[in-house]
Amino acid sequence: MSVTAFISYLRLEKNYSQHTMNAYEKDIIEFSNFCLSDYNEPSIDQVEYTLVRSWIVCLVNKKVSNRTINRKISSLRAYYKFLQKIGQISASPLSKHKALKTSKKIEVPFSEMEMQKIISEIPFNDDFEGVRDRLIIELLYTTGMRRAELVNLELNDFDSGRSTLKVLGKRNKERILPLIPSTTSLLQEYLKLRSRQEKIIDSSYLFLTMGGLKVYETLVYRTINKYFSLVSPKVKKSPHILRHTFATHLLNRGADLNSVKELLGHSSLASTQVYTHNSIAELKKVHQKAHPRNKE
Repeated sequence: MSVTAFISYLRLEKNYSQHTMNAYEKDIIEFSNFCLSDYNEPSIDQVEYTLVRSWIVCLVNKKVSNRTINRKISSLRAYYKFLQKIGQISASPLSKHKALKTSKKIEVPFSEMEMQKIISEIPFNDDFEGVRDRLIIELLYTTGMRRAELVNLELNDFDSGRSTLKVLGKRNKERILPLIPSTTSLLQEYLKLRSRQEKIIDSSYLFLTMGGLKVYETLVYRTINKYFSLVSPKVKKSPHILRHTFATHLLNRGADLNSVKELLGHSSLASTQVYTHNSIAELKKVHQKAHPRNKE
């Protein structure tokens, strides 16, 4: 019952995405099953930290990565924080837990040359699907929006007069994103083709499938992977890499961190700083080429 109430709390009060709620619920149920099978403990609400630690040891022995373990414990931490909030427990068993050490995860963005190839070399079709796919790539790269934000865009989020898009981000936080002229033109072209589609079911949403339904996150991922496989040898080709590319290219071109933070919809600079490592690498290259000492 507590887990059900917790998931409802995440949905109704915290406005978490369905994907996040599913992950939290899966982690909590996994820990609950462990407690029942290994320690005959039917409820996890009042457990001691020793059981959590035993679960961590079990996961380590199964070769689960530290990053994944930390994510699972984060789910538990949120659950116990909820139980404290509703007065079901007085203290969390994870109050003194320290996260396991992890190596920094470096995601390699697409280069400016790869982005240019997408624009100039890929023969997108001029039909509804071709223009839609190109627009998806353009918006992700030129605005840095999240995949979930893109699939939930509605027609009235586009302000053609101001060339802006209203985006609903995490925790239902709205932000206004500027569009460059070429993206605005492509969006208007897409809207003309969209209006001619015979079958439109989810009429309020901006991006639709050929069947007239709202596009889904897997379709967006496949679209990015399909086209970038033609121009990039990188292993990971995803919507998030395009978001990462957007931030990195802006920073490399001199944009300040606070502006990039606002465009990405981050609540703190710490979230944005993960995108700066490539900018540092760019600075190092410039320094090595220009500094007199490097020519000696």
